[in-house]
Amino acid sequence: MTGKKTNKVKNLIFSILDILGNVGIPLDGTHRRLEKMAMACLAVGNIKSSFMEARSAEDNCFLKTRDIIDFENKFYRENISSGSYDDIRRKDLLYLVQAGVVLNSSSIDAQATNNPTRGYALNPLFAKLLRSHGTPQWDDELATYKEQIRLLKEVLERKRDLEKIPVKLPSGTELHLSAGEHNVLQKLIVEDFLSRFGMGAEVLYLGDTSDKYLYMNQDTLEEIKFFTLEHEELPDVVAYCKEKNLLFLIEAVHSAGPMDEIRVIKLKKQLEGCTATPIFITTFLNKKEFRKWVEKIAWESEVWIADNPEHMIHFNGYKFLEIHK
Repeated sequence: MTGKKTNKVKNLIFSILDILGNVGIPLDGTHRRLEKMAMACLAVGNIKSSFMEARSAEDNCFLKTRDIIDFENKFYRENISSGSYDDIRRKDLLYLVQAGVVLNSSSIDAQATNNPTRGYALNPLFAKLLRSHGTPQWDDELATYKEQIRLLKEVLERKRDLEKIPVKLPSGTELHLSAGEHNVLQKLIVEDFLSRFGMGAEVLYLGDTSDKYLYMNQDTLEEIKFFTLEHEELPDVVAYCKEKNLLFLIEAVHSAGPMDEIRVIKLKKQLEGCTATPIFITTFLNKKEFRKWVEKIAWESEVWIADNPEHMIHFNGYKFLEIHK
């Protein structure tokens, strides 16, 4: 156990891990990884000294990732950097959200799952289970929780299926993206942008907020010697125009991630062995979103705004002046 935690906090961490194991959460990580998962769960429930304090989505008790860090630093005597907020989402809360122990606002109001303003809250069913810990009702409450969470998962899965966004690739293949503004923009990229400016390009890769590798054409990616798809700089959409040997690297910007100078430099380095000519493109739903990010967009890249679909903005140099001749 790291830091200068009180015995009360240590007991809370050991107890919450025991409860999480009882409801099916894998406990096969390192001691520190398990400790951080436990603290994130406790923080989301606003639990400082007792499970009786547990609050949930029913109480409108939602914490953003930075709030969780602040809570852990203050009440569990941690010293976590505020810049580690992405670790909270990707690591500490990962199993908890997948298991339905913790809910995020996207599962309630269909916000984009990568929206940084979203918050996390305990599932009311789990908060009730916590409050029964150590009481004669524990065994009955645990059995009830397991049955209720199974039914809840089935309902949520049906809801997500109904909300999915259909998208048709140029090849005719139909996929379904999870709900959210980010994926609305990805649909527009595939069906609108590529049909106007792609010159017959085929989609080689399309990610989803819930499935990073939703679609990929592995054969063509290997043929043009594209870099490994596990790389962290991977754009949202990759398309290839075979006739002109052009590779479209397209980022759908809703809350973060434009093609800035550093991103383009990293991509160019990764593409040193690629046989196609890369084109770096940042896309937005509207001009309001574009204005937020315009200062970060890299030179020698392109911008497409979905509500002005007939036009592109070229962050390039003198070569485009020739069109005025």
